[in-house]
Amino acid sequence: MPWIRSTLAGAAALILSVAVVIAAETPQAGPQTTPQTPRVVPESRTQVQLSFAPVVKKVTPAVVNVYAQRRVQTQVSPLFDDPVFRKFFGGGNMEGIPRERVESSLGSGVIVDKSGLIVTNFHVIANATEIRIALSDKREFDVSVVLKDEKADLAVLKIRDKGDFPYLELGDSDTIEVGDIVLAIGNPFGVGQTVTQGIVSALARTQVGISDYRFFIQTDAAINPGNSGGALVDLDGKLVGIPSEIYSRSGGSIGIGFAIPVTMVKFILSQAKAGGVVHRPWLGASLQTVTAEVADGLGLKRPGGALVTEVTPGGPAAKAGLKVGDLVSAIDGVEVEDPDGFGYRFSTKPLGTVTKLTVKRDGRDVDLDVQLMTAPEVPPRDERLIATRSPFEGATVDNLSPAVAEELGIQLVATGVVVKSIADGTVADRVGFKKGDLILDVNGVKIVDTKTLARVAASGPDLWRFSVSRGGQVIRMALR
Repeated sequence: MPWIRSTLAGAAALILSVAVVIAAETPQAGPQTTPQTPRVVPESRTQVQLSFAPVVKKVTPAVVNVYAQRRVQTQVSPLFDDPVFRKFFGGGNMEGIPRERVESSLGSGVIVDKSGLIVTNFHVIANATEIRIALSDKREFDVSVVLKDEKADLAVLKIRDKGDFPYLELGDSDTIEVGDIVLAIGNPFGVGQTVTQGIVSALARTQVGISDYRFFIQTDAAINPGNSGGALVDLDGKLVGIPSEIYSRSGGSIGIGFAIPVTMVKFILSQAKAGGVVHRPWLGASLQTVTAEVADGLGLKRPGGALVTEVTPGGPAAKAGLKVGDLVSAIDGVEVEDPDGFGYRFSTKPLGTVTKLTVKRDGRDVDLDVQLMTAPEVPPRDERLIATRSPFEGATVDNLSPAVAEELGIQLVATGVVVKSIADGTVADRVGFKKGDLILDVNGVKIVDTKTLARVAASGPDLWRFSVSRGGQVIRMALR
């Protein structure tokens, strides 16, 4: 699917003028007469021109260009060690051959605090070793990373210099409506800061995009590569979203852009100010989309809500009385359309409080109070990179706990070791391991923790037999 995350950049401001004809008279209506509005010639410039310039002047100083660089190690061809190759193609000392290169990415960001706190997209600065930002007045600053959250595709940066910087006031993404006019400000295609105008095309867009929390504001304001991390503002000049993704078949805007609602931005900012580590509420239950067939089976008039398919014993959902087969229809009075919508609203609730879930059970509505707490790390984390010669070489693994399962978006089982990442080109990559795989047993030994896996992986037998759970299915393999 042609989803494109914007990560190029540039500058050029657009001010839209709209001609408006103002009618002043009210015609007299007689019997069986249809009232008509007379057309008059505008008498002044103010009657024919409306402009977003005041809003643009207010918000653009707080939108920045983000320049991120990362150093990538490159492998020199083994041919350089061949004396014949060196004689004909290089000659002499090959030590001067560069073994790393610098990759650059360009995007946008928004200053949200006068001290210089900036919000941008995670994918704009992912793996960056150097990050600089440029304001609309051409001033440039080094920044440090306060928080990175891949799940929400958001990051928080901090300008290292001290001072009072221009910033945007945060709006309320829950109060905007389809049809509202919005402005998108960013750095598309590297041309510089650019302003585009459009309307809110849709709200609560789920089942789209590539971030974990798929809940977006859709707009037809032109968003292109490089707008990522910029600002989507209302006509009060308040931030309502962070442009993040576009749907495109050509690489450019076709009028379908998506922004992360500012409600999620507020949550991430609160986590950044609280210590720079994201702690989200844990439900302790698995939810399923309600299809037309499922809705018919449940006796619903239309598909909607999130169906509970699994409840973790001892978790917040279980303690609140949530049961398998319940249909979650609302959270704190806000209607839930699908699991993505529920996940977005639940994950932005403040920890230590109580949220009310409305569920449909046996044809009636039941309200349940869920305590908002983080997922426990039991057993404790013990992340390891398997480096010994084995089918697992190149895999980073960890003990499976509710917290780790929540991070990886997988179902929780009692015990085991889960694959968190795979290095490209390694043995584990070639074997076919994937992120989220649960390693159950190796050569007859039950894998209860990463220490056990590391010990077994170092044993070096001629034949490897192991079982892996992926998406609820068990895969058994044998390799020499």
